[in-house]
Amino acid sequence: MRYTGPRNRIARREGVDLGLKTPGSKSHASLLKKMNVLPGQHGVRGRRKMSEHSKQLREKQKLRFTFGVTETQLKNYFKTSSRKKGNTGMLLSQLLERRLDNIVYRLGLVPTRAAARQLIAHKHIKVNDTKMNVASYLVKVGDTISIADKQTLKIPAVEAMLSKKDTLIPEWLETKGHAGKLIAQPSSEIVEKQINLRLVVEFYSK
Repeated sequence: MRYTGPRNRIARREGVDLGLKTPGSKSHASLLKKMNVLPGQHGVRGRRKMSEHSKQLREKQKLRFTFGVTETQLKNYFKTSSRKKGNTGMLLSQLLERRLDNIVYRLGLVPTRAAARQLIAHKHIKVNDTKMNVASYLVKVGDTISIADKQTLKIPAVEAMLSKKDTLIPEWLETKGHAGKLIAQPSSEIVEKQINLRLVVEFYSK
């Protein structure tokens, strides 16, 4: 099952901002203040020394919560990646980055991946002129992702994001107006700044 509990609790447990809260919101500000304190009444005691298995588990959990996928989904993505030739960690990252909800988020149309899933579920997003309601749809190189209609532009979260001029777009995406295009296979560079993919591969390889 996908985690539906307090998102700040997850970020504090992992000790890193996983992009689960809208930047600039009160909740996000609260998270940044308490980032170094573990959740729960004993959080102030700090973090214990972790075993190798614990390190692997934590990196796997960070990856899962960052992209908002279930354990079963992540395990299936790993199995698919491990069957292909090449770096399994990089291939795993590519699959996750190609998810439609992630692409909508990376294009700067919404503040979080959860918001992207909500837009997709209500058919506010089109892939190659076809309305799509499957957040896990894997976008292909050459696919165009766009806002379904003008009404979508009036959604507060979308309107606020589109008004920003400093949104950083990955080099493997191309934007034009309210639409974007996957122009190359995603790199693992962004993910690897926060998550050690090697440890994730080791966790699932046992």
